[in-house]
Order: sequence, then C-alpha cells, then structure tokens
Amino acid sequence: MSEHFISSSKKEKMRTYLNNLGLKNQSSNEQLLEFISPEGVLYLVMNRPEVHNAFDSYQIKKLTKALENAKSNPKVRVVVLAGAGKSFCAGGDINYMKSMGQNSFEENKADGKALAQLMNTLYCHPKPTIARVKGAVFGGGVGLVCCCDIAVGSSDIKLALSEVKIGIIASTISPYLIKTVGTKTAKRFLLTGETLTSESALKQGFISEITQENQLDHTIDMLTKVLLKNGPEALQKTKTLIFEVADKEIDQKLIDYTADSIAKVRSSSEAKEGLSAFLEKRKPLWNDSSQKN
Repeated sequence: MSEHFISSSKKEKMRTYLNNLGLKNQSSNEQLLEFISPEGVLYLVMNRPEVHNAFDSYQIKKLTKALENAKSNPKVRVVVLAGAGKSFCAGGDINYMKSMGQNSFEENKADGKALAQLMNTLYCHPKPTIARVKGAVFGGGVGLVCCCDIAVGSSDIKLALSEVKIGIIASTISPYLIKTVGTKTAKRFLLTGETLTSESALKQGFISEITQENQLDHTIDMLTKVLLKNGPEALQKTKTLIFEVADKEIDQKLIDYTADSIAKVRSSSEAKEGLSAFLEKRKPLWNDSSQKN
C-alpha cells in the first residue's frame, strides 16, 4: 500500500483537503488516495470526481488491496472511506458497465466475484470503518455505505439502487443491503429504483447520521476521536463478537461463546492496562500521546 503519513504540523492541511474534496487533487492521477494520520486514521479517498467516483475494475482492485493491507497494519486503527468531488460514489462507471456487457459469462462472473470480494472485505474488516457520504450514492456506492460500520452523510445526498432502471440487478451488494436496512425496505428500493433524500436515507437506515455539508468532516473527526479512545484490540474483538452473535438463536452454544469471549478478553494485556489506567485515573497507553513514538 502506498502510505502517505501526515505529520502533526500537516494535520490541518489534511483536514483542509478533506473539507475541500470538491476539488480534485491535481498533483495526483491516482484513482485512490491514501492518508494515515499520526493517530492512526486511514483515509481512503476515491479520486475520480469527473465521473462522481464511479468505479471500474481497476478501482475495485485498488480499494480491495488497500483494505486488505490495512487489516494487518498496526498503524491503522480506524478507516474512513470518502469520495473526491461532489459525490461519494455513483456505482459502476457506465463505460465499464458497457464493456462488461460485451464480455462472456465467465468474464462477467470473475468481475462479479471481484466486486463481491471488495464488499465482503469492507464489511468484515477488523478495524472500525466510517463512510463519508455526500452527493450521488448509487448502486455499488450504496453497497459501500452499507458495508461500513458507520455512515455519516451530508444534507445533499441523493441515494438510489437504480440497477433495475438499466435492466440489471444489485446482486453483489444485496446481502449487505438487507443486513443494513432489512428485507422489507430492501425490497422496495431494489424494485422501484427510486431516489432517496438525506432525510429518507436516514429514516430508512442507510445512513447513521446526517449533518450539514460544512460540518461533515468535523462530525467524522469527532467520531474518530471517540473510537481512538477505545482499546484497539477491544474494538476488533467487539466487531468479531457482533458477527458471531447477530441473528443467532440465543441457545446454550451462544451463551457459552459469549462467556468464553469475555473470559479471554479479561485476561488480555490490553484489558489489564485499561483497568489499571481507570483505577489510577490516567490515560491508557493506547490513548496517551506521550507514550507514542
């Protein structure tokens, strides 16, 4: 992964960049921009604003690789997914979609698997993930939003599952869509392809929180600060816990699993450090900047 570490002195510059994503970074032709803050926030910025960050096979591959690399990178504690320009992501690039229509079944199947792998990599990512959502959010872009743990949106969102309007289906994103909004809601918007406003997207469960456009990055910054105060291992184990218990029958097997999980965590070095810090009225090591290099 091409990492761009930002020193504390450049942190404000990074925030200014994120606040002004309406302008493409003219110094870079990269389709995916990557920044890691000193605190451990990885910003992945889809950088094709001229097509509302619609993705093609190259973008899918780049984003999947960046997310895979972030899994094992100890410097990364939180992932923020954003889009340059006016929009988050308009789904599949129309030229890319047109070319796939000319390909064989096997070629389309391989392409579908690549997109499905991206969605699953994001959905199952061990680090907390936040989607920075604004403007157009169509098709696969909705899938990316649904795969993130938290989705913060601005008041200018236009969200649609518009695949049926061009005679295709939202197959690879459907499992994550249904997990996020439920079967009944998914049925309506998959079948109608109608467009949702920010308020509707929030009400239907696509978005976690809506804020004014000029407050979007501030809201995300506050969220990352809250997440970074928590134990890194505890955050990852909490995500594992959620995956293991969601939609499961509460039986003895599940009860035993939860009991085993808490027993293992309580004896971990992170848990011992957290408890000691609480009793000693000090910051835990993972949240103490004086202990960091």
